[in-house]
Amino acid sequence: MPVKAGYYTPMLHVAEIEESIRFYELLGFTTIDTDGCRPLGWARLHCDDGSAVMFLRAEHAIDSSAQAFMFYMYTPDLAELREHLVGSGVKVSQIGYPEYMPSGTLNLADPDGYKIEIAHWGKPEQDAWQNRLKSRARGLS
Repeated sequence: MPVKAGYYTPMLHVAEIEESIRFYELLGFTTIDTDGCRPLGWARLHCDDGSAVMFLRAEHAIDSSAQAFMFYMYTPDLAELREHLVGSGVKVSQIGYPEYMPSGTLNLADPDGYKIEIAHWGKPEQDAWQNRLKSRARGLS
């Protein structure tokens, strides 16, 4: 078996790590490690599902529009998460129902302008996805 990399963790340059921590805590992340400096120079956050993100204090102004990526997340209750975010003062789109995710999505940006899309993904979506994978596997045999 070849050697492989793992524990994929996006690292974002951010203006204020402390502000980013507060924002990502609203999405369910917990700070697990920092450099301990004041102000923080870096921090690592984890989520119960195994997701992770790291922040590195930017030395220059952040231009999030120059970033060619978007973070995509899932939640089992999109409407409840939206209410939580709006109640916490976060600007969040209405829930949309695009063809690629008919169970619903919403969009928002973090404090540095990095784009995030969150999709509803509950048991029905998980079951349908697993059945689709099983059907494809049978077709390959």
